Amino acid sequence: MTLDAPPGLPIGRPMPRPATRRLVEGRGRYVDDFVLPRMLHAAFLRSPYARAAIERLDTAEAARMPGVARIFTGNELAQVCRGWRGNSAAYPGMNSPVQRPLAIGRANFQGEPVALVLADSRAQAEDAAEKIAVEWCPEPATSSLEAAAGEPPAHPELASNLGWRHEIQTPGFAPAFAGAATIVEDCLVFGRHTGVPLEPRGLVAEYDAGDEVLTLHHSHQVPHQMQQHFADLLGLGEHRVRVQCPDVGGGFGIKLHLYPDEIAIAAAALLVRRPIKWIADRLESMMSDIHARENAVAARMALDAEGRLIGFEFRDVCGMGAYSIYPRASPGEALGAVRTLGAPYSFRHFRAAVEAVFQNRPPTAMYRAVGFPIGTTTTERLVDRAARALGEDPAALRRRLYMRPEEMPCTSPNGTRLFELSHEACLDRLLQLMDYEALKAERERLRGQHVFRGIGLAAFVELTAAGVEVYGAAERPVIAMDSVALKIEPSGGVRVLASVTEQGQGTSAAIAQIVAAALGVGVEAVHVATGDTAFVPAGGGAWASRGVAIGGEAAWEAGRRLKDQVLRMAGRLLQVEAQALDLVGGAVVERDSGAARMPLKELAELAYMRGHLLPPDAPLELAVSHQYRRTAEAWIPTNGIQASYLELDPETGLVRLLKHWCVEDCGRVVNPLLLDEQIRGGVVQGIGGALFEACRYDEEGQLLSGTLADYLVPMTGEMPDIVIGHVETPFSGTALGAKGAGESGTCAAAAALLNAVNDALAPLGAEVCELPMTPAAILAALEKARAAK
Repeated sequence: MTLDAPPGLPIGRPMPRPATRRLVEGRGRYVDDFVLPRMLHAAFLRSPYARAAIERLDTAEAARMPGVARIFTGNELAQVCRGWRGNSAAYPGMNSPVQRPLAIGRANFQGEPVALVLADSRAQAEDAAEKIAVEWCPEPATSSLEAAAGEPPAHPELASNLGWRHEIQTPGFAPAFAGAATIVEDCLVFGRHTGVPLEPRGLVAEYDAGDEVLTLHHSHQVPHQMQQHFADLLGLGEHRVRVQCPDVGGGFGIKLHLYPDEIAIAAAALLVRRPIKWIADRLESMMSDIHARENAVAARMALDAEGRLIGFEFRDVCGMGAYSIYPRASPGEALGAVRTLGAPYSFRHFRAAVEAVFQNRPPTAMYRAVGFPIGTTTTERLVDRAARALGEDPAALRRRLYMRPEEMPCTSPNGTRLFELSHEACLDRLLQLMDYEALKAERERLRGQHVFRGIGLAAFVELTAAGVEVYGAAERPVIAMDSVALKIEPSGGVRVLASVTEQGQGTSAAIAQIVAAALGVGVEAVHVATGDTAFVPAGGGAWASRGVAIGGEAAWEAGRRLKDQVLRMAGRLLQVEAQALDLVGGAVVERDSGAARMPLKELAELAYMRGHLLPPDAPLELAVSHQYRRTAEAWIPTNGIQASYLELDPETGLVRLLKHWCVEDCGRVVNPLLLDEQIRGGVVQGIGGALFEACRYDEEGQLLSGTLADYLVPMTGEMPDIVIGHVETPFSGTALGAKGAGESGTCAAAAALLNAVNDALAPLGAEVCELPMTPAAILAALEKARAAK
């Protein structure tokens, strides 16, 4: 299929987001802006212990506090809300504990909600929560990955902490590795961190007893998915649950999951029949938002005597926290690492073993570029090691090992379907942008002056727009299709209802451009609405970089169908064949001459307001709805490469980022301005995980980084210039040809920085193998190198 739109239309043009001015002027409407009559405010009593039995819970004194309307415990909410487990069906053999809105009998991580207080104000609710008398019986906690390998189990009902094990091996792996001429290996530790959206999680829940509808104003990414889950867990029909996601101040996958505190608010609203607001403060967010990336990896890469790549071995222990997240399950990140390990390169042999373990920490789950930074960092660290062992330039070795276009489509040894990738073209573009040879010369010159600079490269493959089959036979399957409904208004404007959602990434702008191009109207005539299950057709929302790749294709097809309807109607009125007409710039024109025949506004007015003047058999439909799902592939792979240039101070361990480059191929580019914003934002998050961000716990499972003074995020002053380049290889499976791009910046940023830091350390004989690469970690590596001499 091809994009059959004439040149000069909005696709490919840099255009700002329509909501930018409104949001910059402070006229956005977020969940905390909702103020409803008779609204109560909520506060949670959360466990101060990583693991403790609840011997007694007395709410009597708290209930007498000023302004308190109601207090709920776990047993009370259990009457209207059942418990849930992570998606064990998609991960055969996984045994996940039951999670509930409020803990019953035992708390299993610090921050787990135990009781819910409703009061006239948030301050009153918090004061009352402090008065709840709890008799705790603290128990030994399993916090770190190392502790999870032993005793005690994080949950007493489990035989061990091993929640899921996965192994894959190609035939002939052992003899192939045994005959290798060169084997490089490394052990990498990825620190647990989390997303830090500007707007914390929150919702306002209200139950209308007259209409029997529960409405949730929710800061979330997947409204239709949440409609399913809230209805299911609360025993309501889906038509009785409305989820409305207004302006959302960032998501990054953090707002993709079902959280116990959020379902507790919904259950309480059913019981008290009054609106309830809960907005997490930053400490609550750090304690209870999902975490990610906690993995300990040991990996090997083998090459033959001619320097050709034989294959990879990958062993990973990943921390799941106290529960496997619902509905997608917590081992997804480790599986994402397996799927992308070695993905840019041509090899035949692969072995992987993954162990996902429970801990007395918050659950881990899907965070931007799920697992891909782990797979990419492991791969690219081994490639750099191989370059050093073989005496080859790192860029030249990557070029030599890349999977060639003629090898695709194919299924890689680790089970990943790969096609239409452009590794060499991306590398060529990167080397041109960064002036690679001049940069290497500058690095060598400065080393002679004891200035330690490093260059790091990292190629990547991102698996985008995943289908439901990726998650297997889930208990409640995730929604993997997307829908768009179009309607021409009497004014000639176009209203778009799209299931893909907006969290600041610019999806609405891209959808508007696609509809305008497909239909033949100006972008200014198109208005896009998302995020409300009462009006918007069902679809997946925002996850797996699907906004343009899936939602955009639905918008394109809907626009073409609506255009066909308009031209049939116009042809009937003008008494010409519809094929002789076109819709350009919001007017019906003659296809051959371009002569204007009728503005779209006039056609719409006839259809809506003067239908009695039309022939009885004239078509009047000026609205369509289109759903799109892929049927041929589980995901659309994209690719690219990043590079980092930095300077390291061996006296302090501080890293100064000088410049960063990212070249990616996301298929057809719809809006380069918004695409570049997305990539830069993703790179910054990757830099955060590489240098700054860490959810730190002590041996007893106590959080040590609960504020942004302790949990460091990259700020403007730490960021380098980030140069973006593009290669376009349109996806042949759709008319639009777009692939996902929202996570490409995050995929390889940490890998590029790790290689650059180790390149800077190479003259000093040191190396780091843990993320984040804090000054303390770098100084420890230097001390270890000095001690080894």
